[in-house]
Amino acid sequence: MKLSSCKSYDDLPLFLNAEIVAAVLGVSSSSAYELMHEPGFPTLRVGSRMVVPKEKFMQWVEAQSGGVK
Repeated sequence: MKLSSCKSYDDLPLFLNAEIVAAVLGVSSSSAYELMHEPGFPTLRVGSRMVVPKEKFMQWVEAQSGGVK
């Protein structure tokens, strides 16, 4: 497993791409792309591009971890 390269929530941009999602979660880019295609994952499509709003991503992470902060 890869280690997360992000040190702080404030370091993240407003919209995350697959590479950033992968870095935050400590997974491969291909795993991040798979996750971004899952129903219930907060992905937005901008043309052919897929991005994830930072706030929605953090809400999803909290929901996956049982809401523990």
